[in-house]
Amino acid sequence: MKSPAKPRFIVTKRSRTGRARLGILKTPNGIVLTPAYVIVATHAEVRTLKPRDIKATGTQLVIANTYHLWEKSKIKKQNSKSYLEQKLGVQMPTMTDSGGFQVFSLGAAREQGVGKVLKRNQTSKIKGQNYSDVRIIEKGVHFKIDGKKRFISPETSVATQQRLGADIIFAFDECTSPLHPYPYTLASMERTHRWASRCLKVHTNKNQMLYGIVQGGRFKRLRAQSAKTIGTMAFDGFGIGGSFGKDEMRSTLAAVVAHLPEDKPRHLLGIGTVADIFDAIEAGVDTFDCVIPTREARHGRLYTDTGPLDVRKIKFAADRRRLLGSRSTLGALHRLFRSHDEGAGRLATLHNVRWFNLLLERIRAALADGSYRTFKRKFLISFLRP
Repeated sequence: MKSPAKPRFIVTKRSRTGRARLGILKTPNGIVLTPAYVIVATHAEVRTLKPRDIKATGTQLVIANTYHLWEKSKIKKQNSKSYLEQKLGVQMPTMTDSGGFQVFSLGAAREQGVGKVLKRNQTSKIKGQNYSDVRIIEKGVHFKIDGKKRFISPETSVATQQRLGADIIFAFDECTSPLHPYPYTLASMERTHRWASRCLKVHTNKNQMLYGIVQGGRFKRLRAQSAKTIGTMAFDGFGIGGSFGKDEMRSTLAAVVAHLPEDKPRHLLGIGTVADIFDAIEAGVDTFDCVIPTREARHGRLYTDTGPLDVRKIKFAADRRRLLGSRSTLGALHRLFRSHDEGAGRLATLHNVRWFNLLLERIRAALADGSYRTFKRKFLISFLRP
């Protein structure tokens, strides 16, 4: 039996201005052309889509959730297939997150009503990150899942991800809130660095790429410090995680990427609006994931080159424009949403995922032929028009 190809990343072209680049990410389960949008498959499935739909949308890479697949990781392989491949129903490159973000979402995000990106006028400070369902110690994190008490450490996170069988896995980290003060963010970042070293020590599957994660919250000084530290460790790639202040994405990414190795891939965790896509690519990010294409689709929000629209509105009832990925029209989809038909979510998701993947295809083509700046200007004028 032929052994799987060793994973590696190759930069094929660099932008003349800025840090944007084209690359090829080679994994045992396929090749990813970068920059690429990573589609979220939380439970090892893209919600509402059938296995055959995933590749039909142009999706190259999906990311599953270690926290939600905790128990599933113990399922034995069938016919040499990993759990992720069994559940997805299709062979393709996969990622799993470390579970660190769920610590944040169960703690500060839930009890303080804060997300990864700070909303305007959110100013209350968070002193620490020990909450009713989360307790962080040096060894790891105590938390609850399905009402059961669990403990996750750098070692158990890596072991779980290795069992799930993803091509790319992440070191266990602590994701801080944008409202955490400097002293706590510093202590958390240093703990994340120590956890990163422990993850490297127990990572044994060399067919999996292990990414280290840069933290540091809203503080550019800490971001640069974290990038310098994590960037010198023997990781196969790097994730940029944690929280961001409103309108600070571009400068934060610049502070991070400048200190990461040029020959290794960079992934932006949990960020992916249209504006974020261009900012991330220009900063030198190769891949990024977000729930926007799928979550918004299920609520009737469709993406088009002239901006997003709410297909549930009555003005689309007779719209004959075709959806991407199917033969249906906006009008037909409108009627499905109005009648609460389960098929509405699938058609909307097919459209949105295909649209985001097509956008990345066009960006890669523009980077390849040197027309990126012209493409970006024309695209955003159309997309953002009032």
